[in-house]
Amino acid sequence: MKNVASVIDHTLLMPDATSEQIKTLCAEAMDYGFASVCVSPCRVRLCASLLAGSGVMVCTVVGFPSGAATPACKAFEAAEAVRNGADEVDMVLNIGALKDREYDLVEADIRGVVEACGGKTVKVILETCLLTDEEKVRACLLARKAGAHFVKTSTGFSSGGATREDVRLLRATVGDTMRIKASGGIRSYQAAIAMLDAGADRLGCSSSISIVKTEEDYA
Repeated sequence: MKNVASVIDHTLLMPDATSEQIKTLCAEAMDYGFASVCVSPCRVRLCASLLAGSGVMVCTVVGFPSGAATPACKAFEAAEAVRNGADEVDMVLNIGALKDREYDLVEADIRGVVEACGGKTVKVILETCLLTDEEKVRACLLARKAGAHFVKTSTGFSSGGATREDVRLLRATVGDTMRIKASGGIRSYQAAIAMLDAGADRLGCSSSISIVKTEEDYA
């Protein structure tokens, strides 16, 4: 039996999320033992204060959801997030630049965020539903070269989310040199287990509580 709760980033990134909803998210994360809460940058300071000393990390997003911000903007956003208390940063890579084969730009974009985070964990969101398999592999290699710690499948805001096939491909590409976060469309315990079995280390979920409650039924 896998302890699914401990690898879930309990996520609320909807633009209309209120402070009361964010407070509830943090309380749930502490109650269930989730790895982190994943929230918009403007909510990082609130979450950091609510979760101080709890063991639950604060994760936020950078260049979200398009990845099309300039490298300087992403680096500034990441540095500010860390100053406000973020433990982890999930950045969206420059998808258009990857498709244009501007690999130096893609790598520099990621490296700028890694350096701005000062040693904090950086996950690179590939948005796999928009990429060919060749592009997914190339993105993984660029993220690794730039010093990122994770590659992540999806924002959850595009045309598709995590698939087992993509997680397997990412794992085959990075081996044990990076970790993998599957996110987007993981709404059941069975789907969560499928992603972990395919090679994911972390899960981004907004249906976290229903997932772990179903896990209890399997215990």
